[in-house]
Amino acid sequence: MPAIGLAVAGAIAGSFLATILIRWPAGRSVSGGRSQCDGCGRTLDARDLIPLWSYLRARGQCRTCGSRIDPRHPGIEAAAALIGIAAAIAHPLPLAIATAFFGWWLLILAALDAEHQWLPDRLTLPLWMAGLLVALAGIGPPIGDRLTGSAIGFGGLFLLGAAYQIFRGRQGLGGGDPKLLGALGAWLGWQALPFLILIAALLGLIAVALAPLRGTIVDRQTRLPFGTYLALSGWLLWLVRA
Repeated sequence: MPAIGLAVAGAIAGSFLATILIRWPAGRSVSGGRSQCDGCGRTLDARDLIPLWSYLRARGQCRTCGSRIDPRHPGIEAAAALIGIAAAIAHPLPLAIATAFFGWWLLILAALDAEHQWLPDRLTLPLWMAGLLVALAGIGPPIGDRLTGSAIGFGGLFLLGAAYQIFRGRQGLGGGDPKLLGALGAWLGWQALPFLILIAALLGLIAVALAPLRGTIVDRQTRLPFGTYLALSGWLLWLVRA
């Protein structure tokens, strides 16, 4: 039952996360106005807004104009549902709820960074505070380890990025990456940071190795979404360590 409940909650959360992913980078309001078809502008009713089911039932097309529904909607909904299931399998309640919440938050950060290489402060900074609040609830590492991890994560990556810019004369690290690592340190504690960096780096190397298969040429000017790899690594470590 917890797995079913968190899967349903994840699909619902994923619907909102997909809206953020599509609207926010375009400068559109996430909460203002009712959902509309991107093709014809028809206001969507309740039967069009059931996560996953509506997309499958409509075969990925608007019922009115037949235009293609953005596949990011079902993709993010399915990913969030799977996060909920994994959280329920890995951890008992109420820890599973915190695990799912953490995973959904990292999902939207990972998606934004993968698509736009953007880690907005409005998402990373609240995640930072949420990690400390979860510690006060007695879930996960003690708050002292989290505060230390937060300081080391942010400070270490910030200094690394600053040193790279000084010696190479160009930016090698986005401004949101240190804040995300600080937030992850606030969830995982300082002991997890070496493993977090190692796993994220390995994921980046795998992405580079697979890039030619997608027809992408990787050179010194190629920008990689390191925040995406950090987010994936952070949640995987939380699954096995919390």
